[in-house]
Amino acid sequence: MTASSLSFRLAVLFVVAGMAMGIGMAASQDHSIMPAHAHLNLLGWVSLFLFGIYYERRPALNASRMAMVQVVLWSIGTVVLTVAVAAIHLGYTAADPIAALASLVILAAMLIFAYFVFRPAPVVEAGPTMRMTPAE
Repeated sequence: MTASSLSFRLAVLFVVAGMAMGIGMAASQDHSIMPAHAHLNLLGWVSLFLFGIYYERRPALNASRMAMVQVVLWSIGTVVLTVAVAAIHLGYTAADPIAALASLVILAAMLIFAYFVFRPAPVVEAGPTMRMTPAE
């Protein structure tokens, strides 16, 4: 499995969970976990889908172990943060340190991604077996 395919698959799972949370809040008329719902949709759906697009456009990076580590760290951090934020908004203040730790995991994953974005791109030369096609 590649980093992009894992990103896309997890993004879809997260958006389904986020939609279920939203429907549950609407049905119960209790919107107290709305911040957790927002975190899940932004971190889980939007960010992971964008990571997937980035990785898909960079095949060498897409197949790398570090890209997979970044996606897995981001996903674990997202799940833990979402649960902790929901708990905090339900009155369980003991979840504050858990949310803080999960935020640091997500930050670490974003720093890995930032490294991928800002590092110099490898030089690829067109060899005799490489076919170049015009952009559409």
